[in-house]
Amino acid sequence: MQQIINFIIRYKITLLYLLLLFISLGFTIDSHSYHRSKYLNSANLISGSIYNASEGITHYFKLGEENKKLVEENRQLRNLLFNKGMDDTLELDTTAIDFIIRSAKVIKNSYASPNNYLTINKGTNHGIKQDMGVITAQGILGIVEHTSKKYASVQSILNMKSNINAKIKNTNYFGSLIWDGQRYDQVKLEDIPRLVPLLVGDTIVTGAMSSIFPENIPIGTIKKFNLNESKSFYSIDVELFNDMTNVKNAYIIYNKNRPEILQLEAEIANDE
Repeated sequence: MQQIINFIIRYKITLLYLLLLFISLGFTIDSHSYHRSKYLNSANLISGSIYNASEGITHYFKLGEENKKLVEENRQLRNLLFNKGMDDTLELDTTAIDFIIRSAKVIKNSYASPNNYLTINKGTNHGIKQDMGVITAQGILGIVEHTSKKYASVQSILNMKSNINAKIKNTNYFGSLIWDGQRYDQVKLEDIPRLVPLLVGDTIVTGAMSSIFPENIPIGTIKKFNLNESKSFYSIDVELFNDMTNVKNAYIIYNKNRPEILQLEAEIANDE
């Protein structure tokens, strides 16, 4: 206490000056609208800058949470998109749902080998099974090949064993989407008849002949095309929408009707 009293006595002139300065500034601001507006603007600028910095820090630490929310919203929207004819709410009669969508993260990805695979952080514990389709917001990634309880491996479209039904958008002309092992940003669409009118830039999407992917999932655009040696079918270079070197969030698609389709196809094969 004595130290505080000594400090006040020692700097009494300076403290008195500061007190009178603040009092005079207060009177000036209070009695002049111009000074008052300048003061409020300056105060708002300072407080706004502080709040903005604080919000930026808070937002940074909440990015993970916000990202999870966005992925879940996308999953729900894709449920609505793939199951046409349903209500525009998410509280739906599940008997009307053909495709079930689950979200996952890609934790490992290869794109430089002849046969590339991805690993996702969902497995049988989450309902993931072999032969489920895997996509991103930009396009298809591949098909689930092996599963464990917590993880699954996905055969990438950048795999020389991959063969996916695809078509020219807004047409019924379909062929086989394959990879020749050359470029990580391109695949090939084979078996499109020569009578089909093609243009560079046309969009390629999944076809209706697959029981794994819904129809019209984006794949890429035509970069170039030519007739093969038989002169009957086109060989088409397709530039992928997905950046296969940088994938993180994925969606797994399950067609509830697939077991019934496969059973019917098996019965037809047995009859033959």
